[in-house]
Order: sequence, then C-alpha cells, then structure tokens
Amino acid sequence: MAKHVLEERTKGYRNHPQLNRFKKCPHALHAINYYLSIVQQEAENRNYIFDKNKIEWSFEECKIPVTAGQLKYEVEHLKNKLLNRDPVKLKEISTTSVFQPHPLFTVVEGDIEDWEITK
Repeated sequence: MAKHVLEERTKGYRNHPQLNRFKKCPHALHAINYYLSIVQQEAENRNYIFDKNKIEWSFEECKIPVTAGQLKYEVEHLKNKLLNRDPVKLKEISTTSVFQPHPLFTVVEGDIEDWEITK
C-alpha cells in the first residue's frame, strides 16, 4: 500500500504519518523498493510468501535518517502490540537490548519524530 501511495496509485492511506519518512526522501520510490526488497528477503528466510513482482528491482540503495527517539518509541509500540497478540514473541525479544533498524535507516540523535502520533 505504501508503494502505491508514493506512486500516486491510490487514494487510501495517503496521509499515514509513517509515510512522511519516505516522502521526505529525495528518491522515495528507490527508498520504498529498497525497503520492500529487505522485507522480501526476510519473508523468504521465514518461509513466508511475498510477491517479488511488487518490487521495482531497478532501485538504488539509499539511506533515510531515523531518530534514536523514534526507534525507541517504535520498539516500545511493538512490545505493547505483542503483549496481546503474541506473548511468546514478546518474551523472546525481551532479552534483546539493542534493536537494529532496517538497513534503509541510519540512526541519528533526536526525539520522537514530529509526525508520529503518540497517545
């Protein structure tokens, strides 16, 4: 869906705050395709089905900055979701002290992003 938004091929989810990180990128379509390529690799590693044809493989790898505060917020958000959805996975990741971001992202100093919707 995010790729379709960036390609202006849908009217839904056009203002989803997470998309702002891609919209700010000078090469948003390269970024989303790179992002999806890593997701596709991970899906394959986990024996999940992911349609490779959804990715435009001529992308150039790029980097998008993500603040340390945003990354921390997203980890806590994930843990809160897992509390109800998958307590076994929550227990499994509770011993992880450092979470590595997707290779698209470069961690920089800073708080939660201004586009994030917090409770």
